[in-house]
Amino acid sequence: MRSLDEQLARVLDAAMRPAPVRVAISEAQGLLCAEEVVAQRSLPGFDQAAVDGYAVRSVDVTDVPVTLPVVGEIIAGSRQPLRLQPGQAVRVATGSALPALADAVVPLGDTDDGMAHAPRVTVVRAVPSKAYVRRVGEDVQTGDVAVRPGAVIGAAQVGLLAAVGRAKILVHPRPRLSVLSVGEELVDIDRTPGVGQVYDINSYALAAAARDAGAEVHRVGIVSSEPSRLREAVESRLLVSEIVVVTGAVGGAMGEQLCGVLAELGSLDIERVAMHPGSVQGFGRLGADSVPTFLLPSNPMSALVVFEVLVRPLIRLALGKRNPYRRTITARLLSPVTSTAGRRGFLRGQLLRDPDTAEYLVQPLGTSGAHLLASLADANCLILIDTDATEVPVGEQVAVSFLAQRG
Repeated sequence: MRSLDEQLARVLDAAMRPAPVRVAISEAQGLLCAEEVVAQRSLPGFDQAAVDGYAVRSVDVTDVPVTLPVVGEIIAGSRQPLRLQPGQAVRVATGSALPALADAVVPLGDTDDGMAHAPRVTVVRAVPSKAYVRRVGEDVQTGDVAVRPGAVIGAAQVGLLAAVGRAKILVHPRPRLSVLSVGEELVDIDRTPGVGQVYDINSYALAAAARDAGAEVHRVGIVSSEPSRLREAVESRLLVSEIVVVTGAVGGAMGEQLCGVLAELGSLDIERVAMHPGSVQGFGRLGADSVPTFLLPSNPMSALVVFEVLVRPLIRLALGKRNPYRRTITARLLSPVTSTAGRRGFLRGQLLRDPDTAEYLVQPLGTSGAHLLASLADANCLILIDTDATEVPVGEQVAVSFLAQRG
């Protein structure tokens, strides 16, 4: 039996990171930046009012109250230059350029707030130089690094890229992943299963898990187990994928047949891995480009756990993530659990927090069977049990891996 660490090392060693591509900043959200973006201009590019009010020379409003003539108005976006003379004020809007010689803005609330276009304004509170002014380069200066390689492009990064005038950005693209289901018993969800037939759960569930991990997913769905047709279906996806996932029988005669067909396209074997559920699984590199290819169990619960433990880290690594793993914490068990000797256990759980002590607590779910898909839907974590543990009592501290947040 192969250790989980050895299997994971084999998988991650096969990672195929797509070459960086240049995309519109509106399409870059959630991806990792692949270049250093240097600002070619300052932000803001001119001194601008931070509030609605009156642009003044601060020395003219030292002794208050003081009444100043209003010699003009500047709205945001105005390109008409104005020059302020000593003892004068100009009405300004938030974001508008300051007139020449003005070094401060008096907010409307610090004036008599007279009528718009009034010829005079009375300032009732002094303001120092630079007050309520966004200076040139205060946010970003020319030559500053706006976004660094490896940064995740989020809403703030998109806004900053737009602010420095970048329409496109070089990013690490999402790896392309294809999901295929094999099994004569399978029918798609738009049909009614007959005797001995079941819905194709896995291609939908695994495609959703792959999207959640950040992949660009193509769900092929059910493919024939007839060798030539199966080979053709898989071979076509190898040409356009960085990861291929095939789900179906991995044990017995059907598993051997599947493995035999896939092995014709490269190197793939079925192994027992020291984990549960999902101990029996296949992995290899297929096609001319040695695409990492998985053969996952037909059991939906087992398939999703193997995907979480082995396939998801590969997707995250292909995305360019430095740490491809989920966050792990320790929590106190609220119910006892059992695990298979010699295998690392991945048990469904619901993570809670004690409102008084803030301690993490975890309630195991679906301990009566590895096939209970509904319990995984209720789970927000996996309880990680060491290979040498067969029984863990109530109150023990266990490692817990977060699953995707809901809601």
